[in-house]
Amino acid sequence: MRRVLAGELGPDPHGLRVAVAFTTNQAVRHDGRRGGYRNEVLGLRLGRAVGSCAVEPGTLPAGAVEDCAGADVARLLEHPLPSVRVAALDAYLMHVRPHTPEYGALPWPLPAGSSLEKSRARARGVVELLDVERGRTVLVVGVVNSLLEELRSRGISYIPCDLKGGTTEWGEPVATDMYASLDRCDAVLASGMTLGNGSFEPLRAHLLDSGQQLVMFAQTGSAVLPWFLGAGVDAVCAEPYPFFWLDGGPGVIHRYRHRDAEAAL
Repeated sequence: MRRVLAGELGPDPHGLRVAVAFTTNQAVRHDGRRGGYRNEVLGLRLGRAVGSCAVEPGTLPAGAVEDCAGADVARLLEHPLPSVRVAALDAYLMHVRPHTPEYGALPWPLPAGSSLEKSRARARGVVELLDVERGRTVLVVGVVNSLLEELRSRGISYIPCDLKGGTTEWGEPVATDMYASLDRCDAVLASGMTLGNGSFEPLRAHLLDSGQQLVMFAQTGSAVLPWFLGAGVDAVCAEPYPFFWLDGGPGVIHRYRHRDAEAAL
């Protein structure tokens, strides 16, 4: 954020305005799955780019969306709400460095299908970024049952962790303290939502020191996280808006690996 505000990464953010601000609300209950869940995402439109940050449903204050529409990016980067700051940073970075092979992004196609079918296809693309063998253990921060299902199919153990707690589709308890589990895993698979709730930076710093692999799957901050490749982040599955659950047609996600990004840049 400091580099963007200083104009080091592209055009002066004081001269760029967010034209559209919106929220996307989702409730899901798949056939064949025991439970359901809700999502709420703040979206900020800057030119062709949309920056995103997930929030806990119902927690975005009234008037926040209206406050963002028409505001310059610099002001939004200093907004009191972390979700606004993250979405504004995501929009700016996607505006100046979109998800293209020129910058190390490799497209991963998602076939047309139901939300569950597309979720499972995305899970395959995400889990393939992990460099772990059968029998190893992955800490999954931000529980997505399709990701756990894919890990199970590959014989990879996991520790599910989410601030909401609860249980997985298979009745496994979900931990709420990721730091208590870091010493029991070989790699970490974490949601971009860690950017919005402030847990990304301590997680990145810990794994940078420990050498454990960190793979991010990101709707929140999909254009932010690739900037941390080689600085604690080993790979990113970036999924900018519109997300796979919004459309039944074919789609695409963008995968980054540190070694590929180094070659591109």
